[in-house]
Amino acid sequence: MQRGDRYRLTAIGGLAALSLDALTSVAYGPEAIVLVLVAAGAAAVSWTLPVTLAISALLLVLVLSYRQVIAVHPDGGGSYAVAKKDLGRGASLLAAASLVVDYVLTVAVSLAAGAASLASAFPVLADHLLLMTLTGLAVLTVINLIGVAESAKVLMGPALLFIVSILAMIVIGLFRPAPVAVIGTDLGPIVPVDTVGILLLLKAFSAGCSSLTGVEAIANAVPSFRTPAVRRAQHTEVALGVLLCTMLLGSALLIDRFHAVPRGGVTLLAQLSAGAFGTGWPFYVTSLAVTLALCLAANTSFGGLPVLLSLLAKDHRVAHLFALRSERPVFRYGVAALAILAATVLLIVRAETQRLLPVFAVGVFIGFTISQTGLVRHWRTQRGPGWIPRAMLNGFGALLTAVAAVVLLIEKFREGAWLLLIIVPALITLFARTEDYYRSVADQLSLDRIPALPSQSPDQEPMLIVVPVVAVSAVTARALRTAQAFDGEVVAVAAEIDAAATRRLSKQWKQWDPGIPLTVLPSPHRSLISTLVGYVRTRTRTGRQVTVLLAQVEAARWYHRFLHNPRGPVLAATLRARTDAVIASLAIRID
Repeated sequence: MQRGDRYRLTAIGGLAALSLDALTSVAYGPEAIVLVLVAAGAAAVSWTLPVTLAISALLLVLVLSYRQVIAVHPDGGGSYAVAKKDLGRGASLLAAASLVVDYVLTVAVSLAAGAASLASAFPVLADHLLLMTLTGLAVLTVINLIGVAESAKVLMGPALLFIVSILAMIVIGLFRPAPVAVIGTDLGPIVPVDTVGILLLLKAFSAGCSSLTGVEAIANAVPSFRTPAVRRAQHTEVALGVLLCTMLLGSALLIDRFHAVPRGGVTLLAQLSAGAFGTGWPFYVTSLAVTLALCLAANTSFGGLPVLLSLLAKDHRVAHLFALRSERPVFRYGVAALAILAATVLLIVRAETQRLLPVFAVGVFIGFTISQTGLVRHWRTQRGPGWIPRAMLNGFGALLTAVAAVVLLIEKFREGAWLLLIIVPALITLFARTEDYYRSVADQLSLDRIPALPSQSPDQEPMLIVVPVVAVSAVTARALRTAQAFDGEVVAVAAEIDAAATRRLSKQWKQWDPGIPLTVLPSPHRSLISTLVGYVRTRTRTGRQVTVLLAQVEAARWYHRFLHNPRGPVLAATLRARTDAVIASLAIRID
């Protein structure tokens, strides 16, 4: 096992950590189909199974496609990596923007839906949805800051309980001749306002495709898997596809068998559970398992977005700090950024799920379409054995997802999908401007060119090493010894902030006599920082090289560090911002 592998994901761990977003879509995907079809009357709900079969076929195409994405792009990134390699800069920026939107909304939607589900079982919590979602977000953030492998261990139990509960509901329900119990409020006779036609079925198909959100998360997080990462990620992708397909088709069969239609106060999944189990303890266990799984489905984004941001950072499209990760390994800046963005969204919509759904799935289909199109281009370029069937498969998938994206965008435009026309271009502009900035910096610093050799004139003054002094102590002695090790002129300076203290310091300095004179600088504003900055700027204006050596006390225990004067870091930051001097720090460690 390679170093750090013990912190990475196994195939089973990956299924728990990265697949709950897709698997829990069974809680709202089939219901979305029924809500569209019921506009043509109760009898039209029988089209749920054919529509689900079409969605399952698309799911099969996507799973096979993302297995290829994983193999071709083992560094992760999903549709972004495909677009960058095969479709160019514009398509890759669009893919990155859509993925960021998808990941953030996945967290917000999952947590909001989970809170709403819990409040349905316990009405007393109905007024605390926002608090519940923010609490769940904080818990997930802490878990993922510890490490994605640890989060997978935490998620293993809830994921298994959810999968077993849904599969048991399907198997038992299919053996029931009729529903054991009917829950919810009868909404009265369903009056058809539409007819079953191509447009209605297309709308139902697009609505039900919300079940496919999260399918790409595994391909985006390949580096999080243990070695061999590609093979483990591919196995996880296949397992996800099989489980999700089984759940969707099973739910569609139960809807047809129980003649389920929307009822007041309950979800369609809850109706199916009551129809299979009755209203005993299995029903409540299933309801709680669904609630918990919906909340934890947000963890998919914590596994995918930090990796995506790290790839964007390496491409100079976001700040480089997003490429940094700890020993675990964890992209902690990416985790923190996702938590902040998701919390902001939840605060804006007050944790209301319905306000998030119109813009939730469209971004996913943009990524799907780009990924499929990019792979078609990849196969045409490579032209290896069997490239034509692969290209046809990916081309068919691109066509289906593109149609679904357009239909969903048009249908949900007035409900909030129009926001994507603002958010996505804004993100694209941000990424592009950041890349342009880094390119400008690279040009100014000649990062792509070999610089001329440094030269020094014979009459150039030696470097001036400035040592700020506030007291005669072992810290000062250590700083002076270190400064004398440099090849230059050493000068000790003190600011005359308090006349009495300055006289006392000068007297002690004469008694100590370290061989370096003490220069007392007048300080009319009684500020060490402004006085030292002014002195250094005066010396650097002459063209002389100046180094300021700052000695800082470093306590062994973190809670002791708050007890020491933070003047050193502030002084260093100010000198770097306002002077051309070299700033050197000397750590004086104490127990």
